Amino acid sequence: MPETSTLNSVRIIGGEWRRRLLRFPAAPDLRPTPDRVRETLFNWLGQDLSGAVCLDLFAGSGALGFEAASRGARRVVMVEHSLAALQALESNARMLGSDERLQIVRADARRFLAAVDAPFDLLFLDPPFHQGWIERLAPMLGGVLSDSGAIYAEAERFLPGCGGWRTVRHGHAGRVFYHLMQRGDLDDAE
Repeated sequence: MPETSTLNSVRIIGGEWRRRLLRFPAAPDLRPTPDRVRETLFNWLGQDLSGAVCLDLFAGSGALGFEAASRGARRVVMVEHSLAALQALESNARMLGSDERLQIVRADARRFLAAVDAPFDLLFLDPPFHQGWIERLAPMLGGVLSDSGAIYAEAERFLPGCGGWRTVRHGHAGRVFYHLMQRGDLDDAE
C-alpha cells in the first residue's frame, strides 16, 4: 500500500484477535460496520462461529470478515474489487498472522457469485449504497448459501428480504439499516 495514502482504522471487538486494529484506505464507499452494530450482529449469531464458512462479498475494510474469523469461523472468503482496499485486507491478514481460514479474492461480486460452487453458511452483504447491488445479486444467492444459511445485509433503507431470504432481525444506526435474514417467504416475515 502506498505510504502517502490516508488510512482509517477499526478494531476487532471479539474473539482471538480482539482489540487488534485493522487499517484501511480512506474512500467514499468504504463504511466499516460500527462496533455497536457488529456487537449486535454477533449477539444475534452467537459469539462463537466455530465451523462456519463465511463469505464477505464486499469486504471493504474487512471488519465483518476478520471479526468472523476471529470468532472461530472455519473459513472466510473476502471478496473486494478495489485494489487499494484489497491491498489493505492482505496487509491486515499478514499483521494478524492469519492462516488458511482467510481467503482474499479480487473480483467483481457478480462474477464471483457466478463462479463459486461451495455453499456458505453466512453471507455478509454490505455493498455500496444507492447502486442497486442487493436487488441485482438477489437472484444469484440461491446456490451460494447452504439450506440453513443466513444473510447479514446493510442498506440505505429497510429491506423486508432478499430473494428467498426474509428479514428476521433488523436495526438502524445513523444512515445504515442492518438486517439478519433467513430462508423463508416474505409472507412469514414479522
